[in-house]
Amino acid sequence: MPEPSHPPHAEPPGSDDAPGRRVPARSGAPGLRGLAADIGGSFIKFAPVGLDGALGEASRVSTPSTDWDGFCRALHSLCAPFAEDLALSLSIAGIVDAETGVALSANVSCTSGRRLAASLEEALGRRVLVANDADCFALAEARGRGAARGVVFGIILGSGVGGGLVLDGRIVEGAGGIAGEWGHGPILGPIRLGGRDLGPLPCGCGQIGCLDTLGSARGLERIDRHLHGEGRTSPVIVEHWRAGEASAARAVEAWSDIMSGPLAVLVNATGAVLVPVGGGLSNSAPLIAHLDAAVRRRLLRRTAGPLVVPARLGEAAGLLGAAIRLEAFGAGSLPPADREPPP
Repeated sequence: MPEPSHPPHAEPPGSDDAPGRRVPARSGAPGLRGLAADIGGSFIKFAPVGLDGALGEASRVSTPSTDWDGFCRALHSLCAPFAEDLALSLSIAGIVDAETGVALSANVSCTSGRRLAASLEEALGRRVLVANDADCFALAEARGRGAARGVVFGIILGSGVGGGLVLDGRIVEGAGGIAGEWGHGPILGPIRLGGRDLGPLPCGCGQIGCLDTLGSARGLERIDRHLHGEGRTSPVIVEHWRAGEASAARAVEAWSDIMSGPLAVLVNATGAVLVPVGGGLSNSAPLIAHLDAAVRRRLLRRTAGPLVVPARLGEAAGLLGAAIRLEAFGAGSLPPADREPPP
């Protein structure tokens, strides 16, 4: 792909408007395992990955989410300082079919309908690996907590409800790449709250009664509005709940009751030994502890210690998960691009 005439300006994470430093140029592969990028609807976070798995100096550019050519130019500008024999591992907000490689992403719509890894390999001239961001989150959290064996079910409770499944330190993608996507499916019927029925509500996925409609941060806000007629944001609801306000407590209790049953069923079905939680609602440790207690009351196998816990890695989890996926490849010894990567 030709060099972009006006490459996007890179800036360090955490600084939205101050000029940042680009990742320093390096020649050749020595000292590096590959490159990693975490692609969200607003920003692309990028870092080189050392042979020890550590992230190098990170950069960030805006995501051209609706412009495929602009999207490729953004990635090209980030990767250009590095040798072409270094693979690029992506964590992306969306689903990637493990069999066809075709992506579906509401937040990065220019990637939808494309065989994403193959299309980017052609555009960038280097090997590309692609995985769902929730899968990468779960993989990084499992590694970060030393859970190399057993099942880790990482969940996202933010603007939506999502998740990723990791078995013995490896992502389980499942048919269509949707393993762990527990937020969607018509499982909620009418719920009696405050003397009135709430739902089932239509979901952005096209179904009705998904957990995503009531279990997300927006869902907590819908519950609160249904009960009290107020337009409070989820952080305000949680803050008032922690302060002992009765109306906020009713909303949080209803949310916890709605979420804990399905999550307990999933823990029973998968045998998960750990459920790390990311997304905006995970910023409240007391809220996640409240959900954990409700889930553990509903499990077949009772556990004394916490099971559902706040994520440790924060916003870096997606980038770290993408970096971990590079471990199958040694620097400068990548398999041919038309072969599937090792599991």
